[in-house]
Amino acid sequence: MHALDSWLEEKRSAWLYQRVAAAEPDLQLKQTFLDMAHAAEKQAGVWADAAHRQGHIPPAHYSPDRRTQLVGRLIKAFGPRALTGILAAMKVRGMSLYRHPGHGLTLPGALETRHRTPDGGNLRAAVFGINDGLVSNAALILGVAGAGAAPEMVLLTGLAGLLAGAGSMAAGEYISVRTQREFYEYQIGLEAEELAFYPQEEAAELALIYEAKGIPRDEAIALATRLIADPKQALDTLAREELGLNPAELGSPWGAGLSSFAAFALGAALPLLPWWLTDSAPLPLTLAISGTALFGIGAAISLFTGRGALRSGLRMLAIGASAGSLTWLLGRILGVSLG
Repeated sequence: MHALDSWLEEKRSAWLYQRVAAAEPDLQLKQTFLDMAHAAEKQAGVWADAAHRQGHIPPAHYSPDRRTQLVGRLIKAFGPRALTGILAAMKVRGMSLYRHPGHGLTLPGALETRHRTPDGGNLRAAVFGINDGLVSNAALILGVAGAGAAPEMVLLTGLAGLLAGAGSMAAGEYISVRTQREFYEYQIGLEAEELAFYPQEEAAELALIYEAKGIPRDEAIALATRLIADPKQALDTLAREELGLNPAELGSPWGAGLSSFAAFALGAALPLLPWWLTDSAPLPLTLAISGTALFGIGAAISLFTGRGALRSGLRMLAIGASAGSLTWLLGRILGVSLG
């Protein structure tokens, strides 16, 4: 990155740190962000000197662009906690203090194991993906069946719904994870560049975050200095503490897209099976299979919510039944009126 661009990044960060501090009711966090604003100003001075050596002169006064001004107004209106994602994208560090308030250190992967412990996130996504496919395709099939369509037409419509829905889910998940990964890689790249250019300033910024987490100032400075001394460990730590992410777990766009496609397709196939396998009363079989699956999914969701399996299963069954009944009724009305 050009030194003048880096100067602009740091000046923008300092301006936003000031707005975060002004909106932050917690006095300790307020002081932390004021200190980080001061640190960003010092880093901007380093980049200004580098820009001069490159033959470029930074503006005498920093004027935030419209986007930065808008974010500043949003901070004042909604508070910094509601804007952690936007602020992290605009190089405002320390957002992990909002994601994990009061938590202890987030040490590098070599010293920390809890980041590698599965939290059920993939399983949760699979369960909800199956549920989406089941509810949407069951409702679609019931709507077409309610309109009095021939079984072949219901089957064709269900297959189209399965492919369209699964493809849409896969594409959306792929784009989402890819965008997120590119953002994280860009942010980590910025950290690597800054770490190489002014490691002591990065150590001071890291010490501020540790101090905000309750570590005595002298211990925070000593720990940050020790971590920054190892470039690989330093980058890992900065990514965790300043960006709130694990560099080893940025996510695979293809993996996310394919798993979303498979989960949705599995759920969408369940209400479609009777129309594929039999010509004898497929609608009652669809209702039975869908109802059983909905109850099972609701019970599975209780593993993540802590609520009773029976209650969660019945609630999911009621939601699916409401959606299916509505589309069947609409199909019936349209079938009669068009017929």
